[in-house]
Amino acid sequence: MGYRKAEDILPIEIIKLIQQYVDGEMLYIPRKEGNRKEWGQQTQARQQLDKRNKSIYQDYQTGMCVMSLAEKYFLSEKSIQRILREMKNVA
Repeated sequence: MGYRKAEDILPIEIIKLIQQYVDGEMLYIPRKEGNRKEWGQQTQARQQLDKRNKSIYQDYQTGMCVMSLAEKYFLSEKSIQRILREMKNVA
């Protein structure tokens, strides 16, 4: 996420008001409630993790143990157990 100069966007009165609270620091302004995006919505990250988790669950159903899944997917055994628990609740 890049940043934009306040001077290019905001009226000087608003800049001076903000400077009373935050002077020379970076400030995050959240999106409006209706404009918020879920994590991974702009990239394929969420879809890739969902696909990976489905593969983990399928491998588990075909007999792979948690330790083998952890090694195959480079995750901790606790992470594999959490994914399996989540996938059981979805299925």
